[in-house]
Amino acid sequence: MGDRRSLPVPDGLEGERLDAALARLFGFSRTRAAELITSGEVLLDGSVPAKSDRVHAGAWLDVTIPPPPAAPMPVAEPAPGMTIIYEDDDIVVVSKPIGVAAHPTVGWTGPTVLGGLLATGHRVATSGAAERQGIVHRLDANTTGAMVVAKSEHAYSRLKRAFKERTVDKRYHALVQGHMDPLRGTIDAPIDRHPSGDGRFAVVAGGKESVTHYDTVEAFRAASLLDIKLETGRTHQIRVHLSALRHPCVGDFLYGADPTLAARLGVARQWLHAASLAFEHPATGEWMSFTSDYPADLAHALEIVNAES
Repeated sequence: MGDRRSLPVPDGLEGERLDAALARLFGFSRTRAAELITSGEVLLDGSVPAKSDRVHAGAWLDVTIPPPPAAPMPVAEPAPGMTIIYEDDDIVVVSKPIGVAAHPTVGWTGPTVLGGLLATGHRVATSGAAERQGIVHRLDANTTGAMVVAKSEHAYSRLKRAFKERTVDKRYHALVQGHMDPLRGTIDAPIDRHPSGDGRFAVVAGGKESVTHYDTVEAFRAASLLDIKLETGRTHQIRVHLSALRHPCVGDFLYGADPTLAARLGVARQWLHAASLAFEHPATGEWMSFTSDYPADLAHALEIVNAES
């Protein structure tokens, strides 16, 4: 059963297309609004409208918003290429390969870190939402590198708090187009979903506080290798911040990367790697640091860009 809303069209939306008006009223994407109209979930003055119909102030809208689909439950299935960096009774640190998501989500049918751990007989904490048990932070499906998963309930609560309080040292390496100016600095710009609703994120006024520190490790002719420390952990944060400065990660086509450069370097995804992760062990309090080597595609691209310089 969906959430039913009934309201008059406000004066400020006079003459707008129906799909655009719904998007503005409810914060949907235009695509989502059009889907609701097409599926008969919207009535305009009691009649079934078209998405291109113009609305008039005072006209009555009845909108039924279906509940969001439930995230799929984790299934024990292999995560090809995932390796264990460290494991004890409380935590397991993995090196996540390309094409593996952290946990099941709506629309993702590929392998997951959680499924891969379950498939190899690892126990994970049962705290948190069922589809992401033990997951205390995430990497994008096509971002590789070090990631920690909680095995005990105690570790889950302590690590969740550590990530929230920003006491975890998360270091990434990114190969970006061009040269940063200045060579080192801090990007402090709020992030939220892109207004287009197409799955991208963007620097948006009023978005969530997002802080990225970067330092140039090496500048090549066409690109720069950066060492990045994340203070906050927003979805796509590094990719969004670098793209906003017109220095997207090489191969990051979602955020404006040059396909010609990516093809020359043999990169089919964003050149972004979670190189190291350090935190207080949730049981012993010992400061522990873990590193993850570059996978083959990123290492190969680095060799080419270095040889060209």
